[in-house]
Amino acid sequence: MSYNGWKNYATWNVALWIQNDEGLYNFAKDCASYQDFSNDMRAYFDSVETPDKVAWNDSALDVDRLDELITELAT
Repeated sequence: MSYNGWKNYATWNVALWIQNDEGLYNFAKDCASYQDFSNDMRAYFDSVETPDKVAWNDSALDVDRLDELITELAT
């Protein structure tokens, strides 16, 4: 089952915030992978979740697809 074209709600929500929040978007563009983004959000901003309370490291996330998103942003 999918959610708005994404694997699930958690992945959609994380991708939505990355793509639609200018600060997150610009920050994500400089990350090498989604794992780097997630780790850096905690390390630099003490942020563990989206404003909608989805954890950046939620076990349900489709990390492969989020890696693709991060790569697309860098181009």
